[in-house]
Amino acid sequence: MAEFETKYQALAGYEDEDTDNDVHVSEADVMIHVVPERSKARWNHIENLDDFFTRVYHYHQRHGIACMVVEDVLQLIQFVFVVIFSTFLLECVNYDVLFANIYHNVSHKVTIPEAIVPVGQCVEGVVPGGCASVLWLFRTHESTVPCDEYIEIWSFYNTALRPAFTELRVEWHEVQRQLLEVQMEQQMCIHKQNLTELDIYHRILRFKNYMIAMVNKSLLPLKFKLPFVGDCAFMSTGLKYNMELILFWGPWSPFENNWHLKDEYKNMHKRDELAQLLSQRILWIGLANFALSPLIFLWQILYSFFRYADIIKRHPGMLGARRWSNYGRIYLRHFNELDHEFNGRLNRGYKSANLYMNIFISPLLVILAKNIAFFAGAVGAVLVILTVVDEDVLSVEHVLTTMTVAGVIVTVCHGLIPDEHTVYCPESLMRNILANIHYIPDKWKGNCHTLKVRNEFALLFQYKIVYLLEELFSPLLTPFILCFGMRKKSLEIVNFFRNFTVDVVGVGDVCSFAQMDIRKHGTPQWADEVEPETCHFEQKEIAEDGKIELSLMHFHLTNPEWKPPEDCSMFINNLKGHAQRDLSSLGGLPVDPTGLISSEFHSLSPGFAPQMGQGLGYNSLVSSITNQSMMPSGQYLTTQPYMSSSGLNQMSHVRGAVSHCEGPLGGSMNSSGSLQGSLVVSLR
Repeated sequence: MAEFETKYQALAGYEDEDTDNDVHVSEADVMIHVVPERSKARWNHIENLDDFFTRVYHYHQRHGIACMVVEDVLQLIQFVFVVIFSTFLLECVNYDVLFANIYHNVSHKVTIPEAIVPVGQCVEGVVPGGCASVLWLFRTHESTVPCDEYIEIWSFYNTALRPAFTELRVEWHEVQRQLLEVQMEQQMCIHKQNLTELDIYHRILRFKNYMIAMVNKSLLPLKFKLPFVGDCAFMSTGLKYNMELILFWGPWSPFENNWHLKDEYKNMHKRDELAQLLSQRILWIGLANFALSPLIFLWQILYSFFRYADIIKRHPGMLGARRWSNYGRIYLRHFNELDHEFNGRLNRGYKSANLYMNIFISPLLVILAKNIAFFAGAVGAVLVILTVVDEDVLSVEHVLTTMTVAGVIVTVCHGLIPDEHTVYCPESLMRNILANIHYIPDKWKGNCHTLKVRNEFALLFQYKIVYLLEELFSPLLTPFILCFGMRKKSLEIVNFFRNFTVDVVGVGDVCSFAQMDIRKHGTPQWADEVEPETCHFEQKEIAEDGKIELSLMHFHLTNPEWKPPEDCSMFINNLKGHAQRDLSSLGGLPVDPTGLISSEFHSLSPGFAPQMGQGLGYNSLVSSITNQSMMPSGQYLTTQPYMSSSGLNQMSHVRGAVSHCEGPLGGSMNSSGSLQGSLVVSLR
């Protein structure tokens, strides 16, 4: 009964008189039904939609509230451990006793308690720990503040979204589709009734799109030419953090809030004044970095040692492995490409990139590596056998050290020796790499066998040891790059924000490149697809390397329900028509799992294909059509009638740059079975 009583309450001031029966009904006898508060909209008019949508995305990608809280707590504990343990090693260990430099006790072996300094003496020297406690309190505050936000997003997933979404077993595009439905029901954004997929991407990637555009236009000082070294790129995590602090979310950044650029930055007459102010702020932040560099550098040393020492000990070859550089991860990223989409695309290109770099190992280096591995392996093998015969061999000075060093040398040398089955085919490997990373300079075409191209590609695909050294010395290099590199770009940065910022209804100020406007920012070589007589290209407004066109195609593939503007739709349909006509001219081709079949299409479209060396590669796009097509039933079928249905399971491996986890990858069908605004072919 308590459940029902909570739904009713007395109607105050109610009094009724029945004149016929002369019955008096008091106010205590009259009850009315009360609508529960939970039926009212909780998610209407969210003030900061940028932050809200970003937290919804991170909640999905980080696998829910439990994983998020545990990860944050463990990160805090890890910070405390590094500080306490390093302080303990510096102040609380008597190394003379530990290393037997003095005769502490001759009756037995030195024990651990005997090598530890008494507590009283140890506490006196805990000055580093006291200094680090301030940072620890700051980190603690940062870790506890998001708890309320985590609970809010957890509640959103449980109430506004479907109950199944709480298990996070659905893919992001399903969550995004539900977000659009919630907007129509509860009006999270009051400035626009119906949001689109692009609106959500704009809000999550607002600042990232600006950063991509700045790198695309070579506005930020990230590439340098050093004597005796040549071209190099430097973008550590610390440098990126400082640049984002200056440009986007810092207290003196050009943005008034997450979604609005300050009005003075839109005024052409104030650009010199703003450039001077920005230059001063960059200088002050650079000086602050310089003042804090010793402390940060010490932290980098300690953190790197505790994190990588054991990994390097067990897997020394890790240092010779490669990764996509931080610079490459911005240069190669499309506009409006979420993290999981981008990571998946680069991961699919990793093996081809690794094979390409491995074919440039010097034959002389291979010969030396084989012989050094022989000598080191022989020494290590003899010591292992001796320890098996008599374990007292380990007590001999430096024997264990020698065994460890010999093992490391053998592992490193084996990492330098290529697989005997490696095929030297740089052009084919580069085509496979291009199928996923999409951006290579036109001058690389036909020159992939040269060391110059290899060195330029190495800027995007660096050794992990180089990455570790960049992160280690970042505290020392970042102040100089800010003070002597970025300050010189102050006026260009101010002009960039003024020239390439547009106000989008329901979204706010966004980078105009992220609008993927073909006519304004498109590459002239692609103009045949968008009625060139209507395009007016200016060099300063053109996105380099065909980034606008490629971003548009990728976004349309991962969001096929998005309805592009008329110009964009025309471009996509024309491009699709080119590919289909070239495919028809060959009468169909069998599926090529390696992707090398793209070379057969090099001369199919004389007026179009040569332009693609600057971007995706028309060859790669056309070869994708040979792999699959969408039929009215929604099933993926190959172009070959004799291919068995079992071959359909291999499509996800053949598709290349777009996978099912990044989007539905389908298109809505009209009654005639034709595609409506969807480019079926995948970017390869």
